[in-house]
Amino acid sequence: MGKCTYCFEPTNKILDLGFLPPVNVMDKISENIQVNTSYPLRLAYCNNCLLTQIEDEIDGELVFPESYPYLSGTTRILRDNFMEQFNELIKFKPAKPNQLVIDIGSNDGTLLSNYKNDFAVLGIEPTGAAKVAVNNNIRTIQKFFNRETAREILNDFGKAQVVTACNVFAHIPNLSALMESVDLILEEDGIFISESHYLTQLLETLQFDTIYHEHLRYYNGNFLSRLFKDFGFEIIKIKKIPTHGGSIRVWAAKSGKYDVDKEVEQFLTNEKNSQFFGLNGHEKFAIEVLDWRQQFRKLIAELRTSNKSIYGIGAPSRASTLVTFSGLEKSDLLAVGEIQGSHKIGRYMPGTRIPIIAEEEVLEKKPDYLLMLSWHIAEELIPKIKENGYTGKFLIPLPKIKIL
Repeated sequence: MGKCTYCFEPTNKILDLGFLPPVNVMDKISENIQVNTSYPLRLAYCNNCLLTQIEDEIDGELVFPESYPYLSGTTRILRDNFMEQFNELIKFKPAKPNQLVIDIGSNDGTLLSNYKNDFAVLGIEPTGAAKVAVNNNIRTIQKFFNRETAREILNDFGKAQVVTACNVFAHIPNLSALMESVDLILEEDGIFISESHYLTQLLETLQFDTIYHEHLRYYNGNFLSRLFKDFGFEIIKIKKIPTHGGSIRVWAAKSGKYDVDKEVEQFLTNEKNSQFFGLNGHEKFAIEVLDWRQQFRKLIAELRTSNKSIYGIGAPSRASTLVTFSGLEKSDLLAVGEIQGSHKIGRYMPGTRIPIIAEEEVLEKKPDYLLMLSWHIAEELIPKIKENGYTGKFLIPLPKIKIL
């Protein structure tokens, strides 16, 4: 039995996904085959503080290497989401001269590009994506965010009116230290905006594929409410957003500084009423995931027996979990197509010899089936793929297996 990384009480093991490689360590096809190192990946739940987490933390430089291949600006739904976040903030609290916005895990600066005309901006990004941001005139420090970095920010730039942490708030080790660091750099009347995968939706829609070493924790509103109270904050706004297959945007501020939206209490109540809330809900999720794997493997075997060709479309990080957990090999999935310009083209899917090639090459091969590994944006992708002449079938793996 493990211990909770937040409250240190014993946790309940929910799901063992086996040994998976870091999702952003991808061998180049042109290089000699290297030994792929994999690490255990086990999901656990703390019945004391309600935190869902993985048991196995690996080195941050393996999870977020200098060569980290993902750039936020390549995803339309994310660009639109960040613009919406900015519009909500500026409507709630118009900017004043020289106010600072800090984005933790700022990637290529896509979010801050919305803020930079109204605020002074500063990005904190450990990977090579920071260089892309700087080239786009987004002031960025290439470092991991921790206590030391927070003190440097305070000394060099002062406190921020807004601190954002989008798709990184659940990724940084030592949650208590993270909250202390955010508190250090935030003005007394400042607002902390986080966006994270939404645990309740993850469980309800069987999104086991979003479990990987990069994601140390999975949040629902009730856990976050407790967390913020522990550090003198409160949730003032909370809403579901469509990014990454289902996320939540949460605004937190020092307790009593702002009126709390009346929707917050209802949101938390609805969450508690979900059949996937608590330990029993997590165990139900685990049973359904194992049943899914059995059905999926059976379908792939049937298609192979019928000599049907299967290629993948999209190689997001989550695809690595799906491919590895379901045991797909190159004989099952001939290649995966990525959009032109992706840094993943010319590499293998992590831990496999399944090559990633340009999407155009996949379509030229006229496969019988396209496995939509970016299934969470299938509605956006499928019409474009059809426009490019594809007439075969689409295999949607989650939340339920279906063929279109």
